[in-house]
Amino acid sequence: MTQTKNKWLELIIVLSAPLLSVIDVFIVNVAIPAIQKGVHANDAEIQLVIAAYLLGYASFLITGGRAGDQYGRKKVFFWGMFAFTVASALCGLSTNPLQLNITRFIQGFSASFMVPQTIAFIQVLFPEARERAKAISLFGITLGSAATIGQVLGGYLSASHFVIEGWRLIFFINVPIGVVTLWATHRYVNETRPNLHNKFDYWGTGVLTVALVCLILPLIEGREKGWPLWTLILLVLSFGIFRYFISDQKQKLARNKNPIVDVRLFKIKDFNIGLLAVLFHFMLHTAYLLLSAVYLQNGLGLSALDCGLYFILPGILFVVSSVWASKLMLRFGKRVLQAGAACMFITFILQIQYLVPGANKGVIIALMGAWGLGNGMVLPSLLTVALKSVPVEHAGGAAGVYSTFQQTASALGVSIIGGIFFYFSHQGWQVAYKAGIIAILVCVALVSLMLYLLPAGSKKTASRESPELQLAAE
Repeated sequence: MTQTKNKWLELIIVLSAPLLSVIDVFIVNVAIPAIQKGVHANDAEIQLVIAAYLLGYASFLITGGRAGDQYGRKKVFFWGMFAFTVASALCGLSTNPLQLNITRFIQGFSASFMVPQTIAFIQVLFPEARERAKAISLFGITLGSAATIGQVLGGYLSASHFVIEGWRLIFFINVPIGVVTLWATHRYVNETRPNLHNKFDYWGTGVLTVALVCLILPLIEGREKGWPLWTLILLVLSFGIFRYFISDQKQKLARNKNPIVDVRLFKIKDFNIGLLAVLFHFMLHTAYLLLSAVYLQNGLGLSALDCGLYFILPGILFVVSSVWASKLMLRFGKRVLQAGAACMFITFILQIQYLVPGANKGVIIALMGAWGLGNGMVLPSLLTVALKSVPVEHAGGAAGVYSTFQQTASALGVSIIGGIFFYFSHQGWQVAYKAGIIAILVCVALVSLMLYLLPAGSKKTASRESPELQLAAE
């Protein structure tokens, strides 16, 4: 087997994981009507097409991150991508709702193992600050671009009629990308040193998974089902399980065991503030993509294909501003993110006023483009903010925590902000959109507050910042 030491090539290869995983979150949104017709699903069954994926994805991200630390990041990435590719093919071959929802859960589960390895590889491959900033910028660009690509492809493929039904291509399109990525991973990606001498925390993994399922399942299903009693019970239960989990992890750390989450990570101020910024930003990011897709079709009367096309300019401007912001970050630090948040805040206020029935298409496109511009200045750099002080040997665990916050935030955004949007929809889609955007503005304000609280200085490693964070060499 021929391998290379070209770390940028390795990065491009492992970036396929966030690309595919995020596309598969958003590509289904616009295509839901076509999928429902194709597998003859009722409303409850078709909701699970989205929910099953998010549940499998978000519930195992921390486990996936730690598995990479424990067994080797290349190995975990490879088998995660393999399972994702197979599950994608099975999704496209599904003939009934049960088959589709089971394979969607497997798809999300496998994504939870491959995506954290990308973040961990960045931490390991790019220890130097300038190179890491560029690498993280590429990761952020991939996330934002994938969301836009998902919206556009969902509209295009669901409206297409080839030899097979267009909605099946939504899943089959992952297969050739997955196969090429598996070959490239085998040939060019170098393995990181696994941590075989420490026993994997299976008990902690199980407890954490149960806690996350109890939290995420009602967040996803609660709004659609009218918040039945079982959703409220699970939410309350999740907090009790999380409390037990944290106590268990602290005890294992005190006994020099190998906990699934090193709770010392939460003593890093940058990490905590960064996670809160991630929480509020991904709430508004995911909710806005949902709200705008529904409003453009139901409120402004656009077709699914036209709706997807409206996201092209925001996607282009997102990439441009991401590249620009990554360079400015080295000079101006968090002020770049603050400027991006201000841009989004102004854009959302203008959208309330100008995104109305009969609005000029150029105005709509321009305002959505301005959102993409501001979003590109914030989203990619949030990862830099959150992980800049995390020790390299705990990159996988921190990546799993970061990704879990990101996906949980997405579920919260759909549940809370989406719930507000659909609650007011009976008063008209314009009223609903205004209410949803106001909730989004609150999230933008909270992101701005977290950025204000963020330390202005940057420390190169967590271990230099505090002796108590000095972690034993493995």
